[in-house]
Formats: sequence, C-alpha cells, structure tokens
Amino acid sequence: MKFGKIKWHIEYTITILITLTIVLLMLPTSIKSTFQANLIAKWKDCYKRLDYAHDAILKQEKSEILTSFRRANTQDERKRLFLNIIKPYFRLSMKKVKGRYSVRYMNGTKVGQNDELFVKDYYYTDNKRMIVGIKDIPTGSNNVMFIMTFDVNGHLPPNVWGKDVFGAKIYTDKIEAIGRELSIDKQNEDCDLSSSGVSCSNYYIIGGGFND
Repeated sequence: MKFGKIKWHIEYTITILITLTIVLLMLPTSIKSTFQANLIAKWKDCYKRLDYAHDAILKQEKSEILTSFRRANTQDERKRLFLNIIKPYFRLSMKKVKGRYSVRYMNGTKVGQNDELFVKDYYYTDNKRMIVGIKDIPTGSNNVMFIMTFDVNGHLPPNVWGKDVFGAKIYTDKIEAIGRELSIDKQNEDCDLSSSGVSCSNYYIIGGGFND
C-alpha cells in the first residue's frame, strides 16, 4: 500500500515537473510575441493617424497649407510647416531628441548618414513615450515630400527597424508605409534578422505576421 502511494507521488511529481518545464520553455517566446504584437499595434495606430492627417491636408488643397509648402524657400521652412500640421495628431512636443539616440536595421547594422532612411531630427511626443523622426526630401524626388519614422516605445530598446521602429513616405497626394512597392514575398523576406527590417512597416499594415 505504501509503495503504491510512493509510486503515485513520484508519477505526480514527474508530471508537474514536465508541465513546468514546458511552460518555462514556452514563456520567453510567449512574452516576446506579446511584446512584439503590442509594438505592431502601436505602429498601426500611428499609421492610421498619419493617414487621417494627410487626408485632412488634401481636403484643404485650396487653402493656405499647400500654398505655403509651394512658397517655402528652404527645406527647414517646409519641415516647420509640416511639423505644425501634424503636431496635434501625434501630440508632438516640438522638442528635439538630444543625447545619444540611434537606430539600427534588423540585421544589426547602424543606419548610416548616407542612407535614405537616415533621419537627423527626431522629436518627442508630449509624454516622451514615442519618438518621431522627420526628414524633408528635396522637391522632385519621385514626388516624395517627407519620410517619417516612428519609434513606438521611445528611447526604450531595441530601437530597431521592424521591431519598434517603422516608417512611411509622404507624397504630394498619398502616404505609403515603407516597403509598399515590394512584393509580399519580398516584404516578408525583409522582416528577418538577416535583413534590414524596413519593409516590415508595410508588411504589418497589410496583415503580415512577424518572424520570431
């Protein structure tokens, strides 16, 4: 009788240990997946607000907004105009990010100063929970006016494209999440640790999943 109880306790203990081991093995992946899903949800919200802001600008095409853009003499002047337009949609503080802040591609490479997606000026939102980058593009570059980047969790790591950094191109008549011009397969390939991760910006918008 005692042997039967001991055997039952041993089997019960082994079952519990096996269950705990499985849970512990799955836990890091589960936490990582949940964390990434939250970041993607924040990016989708940013993109919706950006689309709404751009639509509002187009509806005022005959107003002073676009006229002011055309009359702007310098890139800095155009950027200030654009900042004033989007400020209420993202609650920008208009305070530039100071100190050490840099962005890397998903493969670990730092975004270089000569890269298309290098942004010099970053701005905080009011609560500093997000960092917004704005880069003015010279007139005539495929009708792109600005490139905007969004670090959806601010200074917190990883500060990596496709992880917590996403972006969009602002045209004269539309906005596009970065990577939209590529095929879905190419976008998926770019959402990989061996690639840049920049095309994840559009890939997630159209419903693509992320690679663990």
